Amino acid sequence: MSSTVPQIGLLSNSSSSTSPSLAVTGLASGMDWSTVVTELADAERAPETQWKTEQTTLNNQNSAFTTIAGDLTTLQTDVESLQNSSLYTSRTAQTSDSTVATASAASGATLGTFSFNISQLATASQFNGKSSISTVLDPNGDLSNVTIGTAGFATPVTAGTFTVNGVQITVAATDSLQQVFDNISTATNGEVTASYDSGKDKITLTDSKGNDIVLGSATDTSNFLQSAGLYNNGSDSVTSLAALGHVQLTVAMDDSDLKTAITDGGSGKGAFTINGVTINYDASTDSIQNVLDRINSSNAGVTASYDSQNNRFVLANNNTGDMGIAMQDVTGNFLAATGLSTTAGGALVRGRDLLYTLNGGTQQLVSQSNTITSASSGITGLSVTALATTSANNPVTVTVGSDTSKISSAVQQFVTDYNAVQSYITSQMAVTNNSDGSVTAGLLTGDMTAGGIASNLRSTGFSADATLAVSGSAIQSLADLGISTNGQNNTVTLDTNTLNSALTSNLSAVQSFFSDANSPVTQLNNYLNDTIGSTHSTTPGTLTQHETDLSQQSSSITTQISNLEAKITSDTAMWNSEFDAMEQAESQTNSELTYLSEQVSNGSL
Repeated sequence: MSSTVPQIGLLSNSSSSTSPSLAVTGLASGMDWSTVVTELADAERAPETQWKTEQTTLNNQNSAFTTIAGDLTTLQTDVESLQNSSLYTSRTAQTSDSTVATASAASGATLGTFSFNISQLATASQFNGKSSISTVLDPNGDLSNVTIGTAGFATPVTAGTFTVNGVQITVAATDSLQQVFDNISTATNGEVTASYDSGKDKITLTDSKGNDIVLGSATDTSNFLQSAGLYNNGSDSVTSLAALGHVQLTVAMDDSDLKTAITDGGSGKGAFTINGVTINYDASTDSIQNVLDRINSSNAGVTASYDSQNNRFVLANNNTGDMGIAMQDVTGNFLAATGLSTTAGGALVRGRDLLYTLNGGTQQLVSQSNTITSASSGITGLSVTALATTSANNPVTVTVGSDTSKISSAVQQFVTDYNAVQSYITSQMAVTNNSDGSVTAGLLTGDMTAGGIASNLRSTGFSADATLAVSGSAIQSLADLGISTNGQNNTVTLDTNTLNSALTSNLSAVQSFFSDANSPVTQLNNYLNDTIGSTHSTTPGTLTQHETDLSQQSSSITTQISNLEAKITSDTAMWNSEFDAMEQAESQTNSELTYLSEQVSNGSL
């Protein structure tokens, strides 16, 4: 019978090789060993809680020191501003009468009060072209050829109605001027007749019965009467106020209605110069307005325009002063045709220079512009803009003084920023007494770096300058400027009355105090350079290095946590493997016992 009993070892091997995975913990052993693995991992992870707490504190401290560093940088900027010599050369300028003149003073301008007697203001030169430069509406007097919508009126005639002696006359832009005249006569039953004088280039309306002519009504929709220059005068005859023909600026030059046609030499490369600047044009494609715009956008220094009232072109210097305008046709005749030359009948109206005397002197001084600069007056940094002339016995005075308001603002900003950094450090080092009797330490309580900064700011900035004391300077410490500690904390107070008195009476001493090498402010700046670093040095400041150290400590904790997590992962895998092996062995043992039990029950053993 024993020969039929299977080998237990063979059964074990066969069962182990064919059994499914036993990943469900405790399936064979009845033990929840995955919970055990988790608890083992948590126990091994226990130090991380403390590390993370320490890391949070380090990061918060680093953030606090970053704020302190920023506040110190702002304070350093304040100190450097107070040491900058340009702060003490700022100037103010005031005039005795702002309707006569205004003034400004550059940094370093000569201090004092100056008297200006202005006898003449500056004006710009202007070249007036020949008047009546355009053709008349019709040189032959044949008005049937003059279409009112395209005729050379200064303002084109629009279609609609206009009124003569209470009667409306309707016109269209395509009507000839003769048709309009006929319509006026017809509408008034021949009482009012219209005529045109080609010599004077004017229209005349006449009442044949000698009655006063009444023109226009509130319901008129055409501008014919205005374009023709016809306005009521309380008589039986109304004539255009001025010649009607005008230059057409926006059409081709051939249709511009100039008396003399513009040519460009036949090549389309017309050119002329103004003050040495060349202006080009093409008579076949450019309008006169194109050329005017070209002049105005050039560097010729003039403004070109068309004077419709006098029917002429004008060139005005952009700058005031008694100076000419040089012009010359190079190719073509643009200047001659537009009347912008002396040979064509144009003339220069000379500008005027500003004339004045200084400080009651008899020598007449000259400025080409209405702004008097040091080049004219000899007063360094002073600029005076004249707005009106003065009488001999009532000159305008200009007072140039030191701009102490800028210095006062700089000192006040220094005090504000000094208090800001001290208050912040105090708040971070403060210990809070809780209602339950316990105390809560501040983020930087007991931190020697933070405490040292607060202490050094106070001791460095509020000592006296021994060098200035020996020299007998009126300003030897910040206290002489009204800045003093309050005796309660590390902040300071500012007495603005003391400050303003020092700035008014001892400005040079104030500047010497801030710039002196032994000044507490200079020593404070040196301390700030050592603490937060300087743009002139590659060596980091002590506070910068402290921030770096805190960052490295935080990074080290991150590395510790990462390494521990890697170990926990490895250990967890090992524990799972060992418990799984136990589960496999337990399963195999259970299978063998079950088999043996069945064999005994069957009588096989």
